[in-house]
Amino acid sequence: MIIMKKFSILLLSFVALTAVVSSCNKNGADDNNKVNQDSINNIALNDSLATVRAEKDSLAALMTEVSDGMTEIMDMQQLVTAANLDIESRDRKAEMRSNIEAIKNAIQNRITRLRQLEDRLRQSTTYSDEMKRSIVSLKKQLDKQQSIIDDLNGKLATAQATITHLNTSVDSLKTENKVVTREKIKAQEESNRLTNEVNNLNECFYVVGTKKELKQQKIIETGFLRKTKVMEGDYTKSYFTKADKRTLNTIALHSKKAQVMSKHPSDSYAIEDAGGQKVLHILNPNRFWELSNYLVVKID
Repeated sequence: MIIMKKFSILLLSFVALTAVVSSCNKNGADDNNKVNQDSINNIALNDSLATVRAEKDSLAALMTEVSDGMTEIMDMQQLVTAANLDIESRDRKAEMRSNIEAIKNAIQNRITRLRQLEDRLRQSTTYSDEMKRSIVSLKKQLDKQQSIIDDLNGKLATAQATITHLNTSVDSLKTENKVVTREKIKAQEESNRLTNEVNNLNECFYVVGTKKELKQQKIIETGFLRKTKVMEGDYTKSYFTKADKRTLNTIALHSKKAQVMSKHPSDSYAIEDAGGQKVLHILNPNRFWELSNYLVVKID
């Protein structure tokens, strides 16, 4: 009996010990599982935080880039003015067009990146109101930049069209100027020809000399009981003074006596005294020279 009682006590003690050991093992396993889950959660949280930081950094970098891009565009806008376009060289304008095209491509690249960033943020749980406002602001800035670049392209295109038109006008004017110059030369040559012709038509010649002098130069011919005759072409022409019918109005004869020997209507001229010397006045030039272009005056 005593032995059975001791056996029962031992059995109960073993069972109790087994239960305590089992309970301890179970609690230890639960604690390990909890630690593992906490680690997983911490890793996920860290990844999420890293993603949020990366997206915020991307957004901030893009905002800085857009801001710098606006400064670049404003500088370009100052360059592309009507005054500058007038004075800039062809190479400089080509450089401006190249720079504007590069800025335009950069804007398109930023728009694409902003769209991709916005799509990622919408799919995440970190798309805060602050980020939304930042993206709206970026969109407005990029739209403004695109508008300015389009305006600058338009100004350059207008300037190029104006330059092309002016070049065409200049070429046309050059051609026209050449034609006008040729016509002017022809007109001047014709004018000179006509002037010379008119001058030749208005040439006249006169000689004043004594009977002896005129005879020696074979301008007149005299003989015993013969009337004095003015020769026709055999006289010395170099002895005559050349003049212009349009301006020859008065001839000083330097003699107290004078007689017109050549053929000139008597009512077209007058010989008068002036200080004791004879002076010939041509009263009607057209009538005076209509019969001869040579005037012969004999003085004594």
